[in-house]
Amino acid sequence: MELRRLGACDLQVPVLSLGTGTFGGRGLFSAFGTNGPKEARRLVDICLEAGVTMFDTADVYSLGAAEELLGSAVKGRRDQVILSTKSGAPVGGSGGASDGVHSRLVTACENSLRRLGTDYVDLYQLHFFDASLPLDEVLSALDHLVRSGKVRHVGASNFCGWQLMKSLDSAERHGYSRYVSQQVYYSLVGRDYEWELMPLGLDQNLGALVWSPLGWARLTGKVRRGQPLPEQGRLPRTAAFGPHVDDEHLFRVVEVLDEISEETGRTVPQIAINWLIQRPTVSSVIIGARDETQLRDNLGAAGWSLTCDQVARLDAASAKPTPYPYFHYTREEFPVQEPEPATT
Repeated sequence: MELRRLGACDLQVPVLSLGTGTFGGRGLFSAFGTNGPKEARRLVDICLEAGVTMFDTADVYSLGAAEELLGSAVKGRRDQVILSTKSGAPVGGSGGASDGVHSRLVTACENSLRRLGTDYVDLYQLHFFDASLPLDEVLSALDHLVRSGKVRHVGASNFCGWQLMKSLDSAERHGYSRYVSQQVYYSLVGRDYEWELMPLGLDQNLGALVWSPLGWARLTGKVRRGQPLPEQGRLPRTAAFGPHVDDEHLFRVVEVLDEISEETGRTVPQIAINWLIQRPTVSSVIIGARDETQLRDNLGAAGWSLTCDQVARLDAASAKPTPYPYFHYTREEFPVQEPEPATT
């Protein structure tokens, strides 16, 4: 499994990592999967055999059960894995109160460590940006976690461009630990990441950890023009919670994926994930699996590359009109108005 540096830090991560949204099966996450202790350990075993050593979770996944199951699955082999988790701030209490931001965020991390059964995590990410909280207090708390050895590196998840850049600037001014990564939604049917966050990542040397690489289960190979949605799976149950995708745009992308699948003998998910692996700034693509069959298929996305022609066809099929103000920078030429002749 290819390893890549995560942003500017010393962490080498595999190009594929395993997300644990399918662990636990509580609340909304029951639509993602219901893997218990036995199934979770089996998926982790398969990943380690394939060289996938990074595992991503969050304190909200199945109300903490995902962290507990992941911790149990890696017990006795902590030195073989890279653990990444996420938390929103604040944890409990009133969302707008500034008092206790530091203690609540530190407590949230300590609770995650307890559930994971470890004394540190390799990457601790804020799950979202909370504008109601003093930014410097949040960054100070994260810096404290790094300096205390409970966290090796910090990252951001689902931030807007201005939120991320403001955070990076504040961390630099105060000497706090700097975000090394951003976890982002990115897929062939969701390329918004490319307009602002990707250029920011290139400029600031942030590694991208991609979630939902199959477009919220739309690029599984089971969704096609003229066919009903599959009865099983998360898309019918959770589409309202995920990003909107226009049907015609989706079918146009899927049809090109089908063509390339015939050419390569690869599955539609493997092609969609391989396209992401080749994109700028991407350090690791987070794959999810309800079962062993799905996991092994997704693992087949690494170790090979689409041709330049195949990438170009996927680029063209998935492209959307350039939004303002970015179309100013993507036009090859601007109309030039000739000056009117001088009059005497």
